[in-house]
Amino acid sequence: MKEIHLIADLGQTIRETRKNQKMTQEQLAAACGLGIRFIRELESGKESCHIGKAFLVVNMLGLKLAIITREENKQ
Repeated sequence: MKEIHLIADLGQTIRETRKNQKMTQEQLAAACGLGIRFIRELESGKESCHIGKAFLVVNMLGLKLAIITREENKQ
């Protein structure tokens, strides 16, 4: 499991996953119905990226996000 603390961490994970799946940014954008600019900005860690679109990309790549409480994280 990889911990995400910043939008830059999420962007890096998305980039790595996309490349591992041998997809270009253009292909990912088309598969998600989004613009290439959004993919570039998301992968570069732009903090003002739309969260709904980011979830769309995450789901398209087959990634899963989870929220863990501090109490759960201590266990």
